[in-house]
Amino acid sequence: MLILPEALIADLVTAEDAFSAIRACFAAMAQGAARNFPVVREALGEGRQYGFKSGLDTAGGQLGVKAGGYFPGNAARGMINHQSSVFLFDPETGRPRAMVGGNLLTALRTAAAAALSIDLLAVPEARVLGIVGAGHQAAFQLRAAARVRRFDRVIGWNRSPARLAGLAAVAADLGLPFEAVPLARMVEAQVIVTITSSPAASLLAAHVAPGTHLACMGTDTAGKQEVAADLVAGASVFTDEVAQSVTIGEAQHAVAAGRLEPADIVPLGAVVTGAHPGRRGAGEITLYDGTGVGLQDLAVAAVAVERARARGQGIEVAV
Repeated sequence: MLILPEALIADLVTAEDAFSAIRACFAAMAQGAARNFPVVREALGEGRQYGFKSGLDTAGGQLGVKAGGYFPGNAARGMINHQSSVFLFDPETGRPRAMVGGNLLTALRTAAAAALSIDLLAVPEARVLGIVGAGHQAAFQLRAAARVRRFDRVIGWNRSPARLAGLAAVAADLGLPFEAVPLARMVEAQVIVTITSSPAASLLAAHVAPGTHLACMGTDTAGKQEVAADLVAGASVFTDEVAQSVTIGEAQHAVAAGRLEPADIVPLGAVVTGAHPGRRGAGEITLYDGTGVGLQDLAVAAVAVERARARGQGIEVAV
């Protein structure tokens, strides 16, 4: 079994690698060649969450699980709040193949999924990017979004405005003007990425203009909510996994209120493969509910393992 510590990952997997791997993952899911297993998620108290996301990709030859969660006290300890590891197994024998540090991989695959949704669903002429949230993941989202659209400027909102300074620095690095704005000014954006850990909706229908694409990436647990249910219900909703979207994703609240039918939610993989046309009009609000699926973690971990083996990196242990 190959062990790849977190410190090696940045040299093994690029944002472009993640984008390609996630696109292939969505296609395999849509074609029935890959499936996610039910998510296990447990509250540990004091805001801590721990769980498992797993799946089998017969097309890619991957079987595995990501173990990890959210630990909000980590920032005070000098660590990121999300901590995880990915374990890959031989799908024929069940023997372990690799243990891979999952923190950067999670950030890369989450941003890649949002960027893929923007690439497929946002209007081509999108010039203003809105970011709701300014935590660790927000910088990855900004960089990934800027790879698929030529934005002229970025606007951002965060519950604690002082944290927007980090996002402004990333925008400056990309050569993009940045402005901190109230939520009401999100109507200026043609693409909005929400990436918060909120228990109550921040973004309302009045904050979103017709024709906007929303990538809602923060809700992955029952009870979380970034976007008002009526906004979700009024949008064309796409997701990574419908079963997760209606139970732990952003769509859970609209579905529970009877405002949205699960059958009306479209897997993004169907757009990747051409089975669904995606956006149907310039004035349509599209929304990608990114719940995060285990297959995405396996896909990016497999890239890291393949590259590490080719370079002779990592630690081999007998099992």
